Amino acid sequence: MALVCVLALKAQADTNVTYSISVNSAIPDGNPVGLVSSTNIADLPTGITGVQVALSITGGFNGDLYAYLIGPTGGFVVLLDRVGLTAGNPFGYGDAGFSITLADGYANVHNYQSGSYTISGGQLIGSWAPDGRNINPQSSGVIFDAAPTSSSLGLFNTTNPNGQWTLFVADLAGGGSSTLVSWGLTIAIPEPQTWALLVGGAGMLLALRRRKAS
Repeated sequence: MALVCVLALKAQADTNVTYSISVNSAIPDGNPVGLVSSTNIADLPTGITGVQVALSITGGFNGDLYAYLIGPTGGFVVLLDRVGLTAGNPFGYGDAGFSITLADGYANVHNYQSGSYTISGGQLIGSWAPDGRNINPQSSGVIFDAAPTSSSLGLFNTTNPNGQWTLFVADLAGGGSSTLVSWGLTIAIPEPQTWALLVGGAGMLLALRRRKAS
């Protein structure tokens, strides 16, 4: 009869922890002072493997909005930067809100109307990559066109998630008021798991006998 050995190995798997922050506050119209919302996270292991941001905004004009996220260790990621603003469109997109998840690896949210997109109840929906244009949101459309999308949520990877996370949102052009309904974070952290590996016992037993004899 063949023998079988079971070896316990440690493997890494991501565990997602989600936080939701209800705000329901108006974003000051045409005011760069904007709106700040913060939340504190504690008791998570260090070493983030991924971050996603949920964003729910109603009303106003999407092309007016500028938003960024600051992590506990000071990382700074631009989420929205006057979406749709280009050299050919100095006002950006006129849709009224967002109900989206921002995560790396998707189409960039800045030019969402250039591809497949869905508006539901006036809001853009779906999953999108953050804008990532780390430039002055009052810049010209020519500068927007040339700006690299270098600011990604991957900036937070390997950092300590514990502490204060801060969302800043501003409406930089007058004429329509937006409301920050809520926002949230999904933080992926590594969690060790034990997996069973089956090994043919005859070969393993022979190797163990040889090692013992030597």
